[in-house]
Amino acid sequence: MLEGKVVRASETELKDRLVSVNRVTKVTKGGRTFGFAAIVVVGNENGVVGHGLGKSKEVAEAVTKAIEDAKKSLVRVPIHRGTIPHEIAGKFGGARVFLKPASLGTGVIAGGAMRAVLESAGVKDVLAKSKGSSNPHNVVKATVQALAALRTPQEIARIRGIQLDKVFNG
Repeated sequence: MLEGKVVRASETELKDRLVSVNRVTKVTKGGRTFGFAAIVVVGNENGVVGHGLGKSKEVAEAVTKAIEDAKKSLVRVPIHRGTIPHEIAGKFGGARVFLKPASLGTGVIAGGAMRAVLESAGVKDVLAKSKGSSNPHNVVKATVQALAALRTPQEIARIRGIQLDKVFNG
């Protein structure tokens, strides 16, 4: 997690999206015990997103735990004109993701787990590609990691020592 980008859950009205539910089995002397692991993405669709994992014997309880976990890992995402400010790649475990800004009206061109993260963050137009592992847990973490590493146009202008209008046209 990047310093200064962490957000408190109380500031925002968060919407949750269920990414996946996985049934897991524990084999014991008395037979099989079934449980569930849920991956959830929460966001306010205006630049704040987080992810969480919840485990329980019941699906509903696993989802509730995942939502509570997701509220603890919120990050702020810089959104510029409905898209991301620049290209970025992210990785977590075997999952590799690539995000590229898109022009107005393109929509979210992304699959499954990445789509849930991008829509929860409030990104309206983006081109995204998932490479390597398609494990939803790792794809979600790689996508959030990439979004958290984005820099605003103002930050880039300050670092380069140029005016803001020259960042995109220079």
